[in-house]
Amino acid sequence: MTPDEPDDNLYRNSLPEQVAAYMLGNDLLSQSLNMVITTAKLGYSVLEMKVDARMLNGFGICHGGVITALADSAFAFACNSRNELSVASSISIEFLNSAVKNDLLVATAREVMLKNRLGLYEVQVVNQRNEIVALVTGRSYKLQGRYVIQEDRQVEV
Repeated sequence: MTPDEPDDNLYRNSLPEQVAAYMLGNDLLSQSLNMVITTAKLGYSVLEMKVDARMLNGFGICHGGVITALADSAFAFACNSRNELSVASSISIEFLNSAVKNDLLVATAREVMLKNRLGLYEVQVVNQRNEIVALVTGRSYKLQGRYVIQEDRQVEV
């Protein structure tokens, strides 16, 4: 699907699923890293990504920027789940374990607080052994009056 082509699934899914599908359809970085959205709910998202050779740094472990990209994408899907265009104002990350080739990384983003135009989110990245690879805190800022998907393409929640 290209950004200009409508996705027929957008008309059959919940609003958070519609937003996530639309965002991923336009997110070439997440696509290039083979990220897959497994869950999209209000203020919550889960993404998976398998570590491959092109994601490894000079030490043979997954590059921190790739792990950050996965966490940032999960954060983005969670904070935009209401279809109110939101951007990151900050993220902080703590790397707790390394990831290696063929690890399956799962990033789970949860809304901690949403007040007016500001949101706070926590993202946990784990591997297939459920070991915590990274913890991320993200702050979002809602752009007033702007939407991810225009109202004529969305369904009611």
